[in-house]
Amino acid sequence: QVHLSESGGGLVQAGGSLRLSCVVSGRLFSSFAMAWFRQAPGKEREFVARVDWSSSTTYADSVKGRCTISRDNRLNTVYLQMNNLKPEDTAIYYCAAQGAGLDPNQYDYWGQGTQVTVSS
Repeated sequence: QVHLSESGGGLVQAGGSLRLSCVVSGRLFSSFAMAWFRQAPGKEREFVARVDWSSSTTYADSVKGRCTISRDNRLNTVYLQMNNLKPEDTAIYYCAAQGAGLDPNQYDYWGQGTQVTVSS
């Protein structure tokens, strides 16, 4: 059984920063590709960032240069550092595990989500 638990969301002014964390239960974390997705009201879930087992990273164009995804295999945790936040970054952010690519349908495990709200 794999369980994902996100934290770190909140309300921040435009230009501010947040760091999201996702703790993953289970012994296979180091072999998982991990990703962050987000979903704004009325919109489809969209890819934000991905880190594979070798720590190779991929980013959506909308966050490239402002966000950094990283992982700590000792703590079974993946992070998303978000800087220079914009109102359009407002969404529920979800952590996902064991997947490939940018399609949320390809990921097997999901957290419950954490709300990020950016005020202008």
